[in-house]
Amino acid sequence: MAADPESEPVEKSPSGLTRRKFLIGGAAGAGLVVAWAVWPRSYEPNVAATENEQVFGAFLKISEDGQVIVVVPQSEMGQGVYTVLPQILADELGADWRTVAVEPAPINPLYSNSLLAGQWAESLMPSGVGKLANNAALQWITQNVTLRDQFMVTADSTSIPGFAASFREAGAAARVLLTKAAAARWDVAWETCTVENGVISSGDKKLRFGELVREAAQESLPDPVPLRPAGEGNLTGQDVPRLDLPSKLDGSANFAGDIRLPDMVFAAIRQGPIGETRLKSFNRAGASKITGFIDVVEGGKWIAAVATNWWAANRALDKMSPVFETRGFMADSDKIDTALREALEEGPGTRFISRGDTRGVFAEDNIHRARYHAEAALHAPIETRTATAEYKDGGLELWMATQAPVAAVQSAARALNIGQDRVTLYPMLSGGSFDRNLDNDIAAQVALIARKMDRPVQLVWSRAEEIMHDHYRAPSQARLDAAMAKAGRVEALQIKIAAPPSSREQVKRLFDGMGPVEAMHETLGEADIKAVAGLEVPYDIPNLTVDHHSAFVGVPTGNWRSNAHSSNIFYLESFIDELAAKAGIEPLSFRMQMMNSAPRLTRCLTSVAAMAGWDGGLDNSGQGMACHSMRGGHIAVIASASRASSGMEVRRISATVDIGRIIHPDIARQQIEGGIVFGLAMALGSATRFQDGLPTARRLRDLSLPRLAEIPPIQIEFIRSDEEPAGYEELGVPAVAPAVANALFSATGTRFRQLPLFGEIS
Repeated sequence: MAADPESEPVEKSPSGLTRRKFLIGGAAGAGLVVAWAVWPRSYEPNVAATENEQVFGAFLKISEDGQVIVVVPQSEMGQGVYTVLPQILADELGADWRTVAVEPAPINPLYSNSLLAGQWAESLMPSGVGKLANNAALQWITQNVTLRDQFMVTADSTSIPGFAASFREAGAAARVLLTKAAAARWDVAWETCTVENGVISSGDKKLRFGELVREAAQESLPDPVPLRPAGEGNLTGQDVPRLDLPSKLDGSANFAGDIRLPDMVFAAIRQGPIGETRLKSFNRAGASKITGFIDVVEGGKWIAAVATNWWAANRALDKMSPVFETRGFMADSDKIDTALREALEEGPGTRFISRGDTRGVFAEDNIHRARYHAEAALHAPIETRTATAEYKDGGLELWMATQAPVAAVQSAARALNIGQDRVTLYPMLSGGSFDRNLDNDIAAQVALIARKMDRPVQLVWSRAEEIMHDHYRAPSQARLDAAMAKAGRVEALQIKIAAPPSSREQVKRLFDGMGPVEAMHETLGEADIKAVAGLEVPYDIPNLTVDHHSAFVGVPTGNWRSNAHSSNIFYLESFIDELAAKAGIEPLSFRMQMMNSAPRLTRCLTSVAAMAGWDGGLDNSGQGMACHSMRGGHIAVIASASRASSGMEVRRISATVDIGRIIHPDIARQQIEGGIVFGLAMALGSATRFQDGLPTARRLRDLSLPRLAEIPPIQIEFIRSDEEPAGYEELGVPAVAPAVANALFSATGTRFRQLPLFGEIS
């Protein structure tokens, strides 16, 4: 007899409100309001400018020779943010794109990512008050507290939706000021002037931006500042040349590993197994035989060798044979699997999504249940952890790529026991990241090494260190239960996700300065809304519940491209395909009968079906589909795949995408296509298991990543839309693995319920 799914989770008791930034409840609430009244809320730009440059707010400066320099607070990781945000500003300004340049923003509250702060509100709040995050007042408090604390973070595809309005307003303000300055010279009404390609005109009179910058800075702005009518500019929607590309092509672009300073030395590092680890011993004499070896720096939990070149430093570490001692829990995949399974079956759950009433809907003859599993996934960016630092006169200069510059400065300052104002950060371009650069352990490490050596130091992690000490996408297990009517209608769906509270753990590391082990223990048993990300379920299922069952896995986890969407959509869309097969309805029709409330996603589905020649996956054709809505964007994917002697052959991937109004079509296409390749890599590998506190993967070759020759033809079609631009950098990832898994079911009749698809059976 089939057991009924649990109709209600047992919710753990909230823990105490320990976060210093939030005082909620009773008189404390009133105290918070009073305290807020005296907090500073007005901030001035601190953009550096030369004598011939004039600053126009926080996001723009214009030189007297007409160069337009756009200041971007988001990290450029290859996603094109150094082009798309300047393109928005330049379009509104009326600039000539050939005169536009970009530079990274300094640390300033004006660059706080308030959209991301709102999305992370529940993770930023103390455990137990997360469910209140839909309260408008608490959302407001969260966003304003993070403004005061300089919440400069690049994550979760928020660069465009989070900053587009600010950049457009900055361009409009500068355009008005320049126009007023020109109009004053000509004694005409400024509203009658036109601006195009960096030239302000009134009849036959013309002036370039550079000729007006000094006078423009003295003008005042109207309230409100008028924006251009939609479509009036000539840059939005165009494939303008990327601003970061020329320097990358000719080699002049500087990444952290390109920094060269006088008298600089190089460092390599070794860290022990994951857990409560300390350096026990090492053989310094062995390192002394390496030509170029200079010194050793001990960090308690790590050891670094310093040499005249990195290769010598890394070889010196090999010769030193460092020994580490680890106490307590040692990361082990068998234990992780057991912990997830027990959390799913016996552990308390917290319900984050609920509609209708699932009680009494399930019966023995209408229930369908499936279990799924995803291994920990690795970031594996091209550029391993790299940072350069120089410590002198009690201060530190730091060159590194980071998605959280304030946290990087704090990490270095804390390690050296100096004030944050004594640390100068130079944000560098990133050779990929996929959210790896949200963590800043390397800032503390290179700061300590630089102080010890009393000379500039460049620290580079080896590929093995990068993999062994990643902050992985959380491993998880899922149980999905559906109640179906005889006609194939899904009457109820219950989803339970067992996973660590990854986002809460990351917040502890990022903002509270905790180490990986401390953060894991501090968040033990906490509920995490981001663990169920993506499971709002677009289908018209009247009764739905989604629960998170917190589990301790003993490995540090954090953001990963598309986060839990990547595994959760694999679970959901694979299960929907299972239900379609059980109902005897082809997968597209099965989805379409439940899509009355998701018109944009529905259009993606019908469009991709036409583009890919959808055949229903019948007669072992090897076609499978999946769809997803994420952060304002929508995508439907059809994969054609079959089992091959080497594992799997994917013949074609087709996708239809709706991301609203597109600023730069080519960058949007690159990001969707890159996300699809990333999703395919996730289906094939990109993951690791653990043994004796270490991942079993140590090199890129261990990750089963697809080679270029194995990447199938990818078709992408965008749906034209006038909706607000969506964040699309991660949208291409989640739907690929379930589409491939569903295609393999069509081809072979076998269900694949784990990621990677051909990984070990847990």
